Amino acid sequence: MNSQMTFHTIQQAAWILGVSRPAVSRAIRTGELRAVRTRSGLRMSSTELARLLGAAKQDGGAACTSMTSG
Repeated sequence: MNSQMTFHTIQQAAWILGVSRPAVSRAIRTGELRAVRTRSGLRMSSTELARLLGAAKQDGGAACTSMTSG
């Protein structure tokens, strides 16, 4: 089993979540999406993206409303 965590850039996270890059940045600023700062910028873990996608699936998309409205 792979014990290393996968991290994604803002661009990659936006593609995975199906939203714009500014929406991902806004979600990070508001605390809706957790990110870690690395030397090369902000990164989101694949488990964090899965958490957000799972929350959106459970409540019919309401978890991502602030990410898609703007």
